[in-house]
Amino acid sequence: MLKNGFTVKHIMATEHHLTVQRTARYYTLGELTPTTTHVWFCLHGFGQLATYFSRKFTDLADGNTFVVVPEGLSRSYLDGTYNRVGASWLTREDKEYEINDFLAYLNTLYDSVLNGRDRSSLHITVLGFSQGAAVACRWLNQTQSLVPLVQVDRLILWAGYFPNGLNELVDPAKLAAIDTHYVYGRQDEYISRMDDAQGYLNRIQADVPRLKITAFDGGHKVESLVLQQLIGLRA
Repeated sequence: MLKNGFTVKHIMATEHHLTVQRTARYYTLGELTPTTTHVWFCLHGFGQLATYFSRKFTDLADGNTFVVVPEGLSRSYLDGTYNRVGASWLTREDKEYEINDFLAYLNTLYDSVLNGRDRSSLHITVLGFSQGAAVACRWLNQTQSLVPLVQVDRLILWAGYFPNGLNELVDPAKLAAIDTHYVYGRQDEYISRMDDAQGYLNRIQADVPRLKITAFDGGHKVESLVLQQLIGLRA
């Protein structure tokens, strides 16, 4: 290309990646003591902060239950006045590296929290809400020499959206021994505006035949009472 008599070359930028140390934030409810029998890891949705999301689980934190609420590594302002801040786990931009980063973060957190505790004495639940549901699936999908990197007894996918099915994110065989639930509100705007919501539910049920689906009257949020009923804390 000629410009003012000179040849102008268009040089494409070369993409690089550099692994750096990050400081991750998480919140806990209750205490992990020798008498603890249940541990929950609760993963928030897009645009939420863990401090507010943790309020959904305060009723779980009795003397036997310890709740861990990690926060996504990316934050941004959610409005034009720069007042509201939210966190997310990933976007489609540089997606594979963001996935690797949050998996490494969650693995480190899991090991740090349990810190050598006898795994057989603990019942571990992972709950993922909205975007956090996909994160939870990817987390549980990891193996090393065919052994799961994290051992979980119960998985609760709350209002997650899996456009290509659950088996895109997690091998159903890895959920065979896990009590797996999908929970959604009948008035959830992301579910109700689907062209074929029932077809979507049928697809994820087909991916994981042992999946237990629970619907409730409500929107796109974790309802504490529904959660307590689901796990048998309330009738």
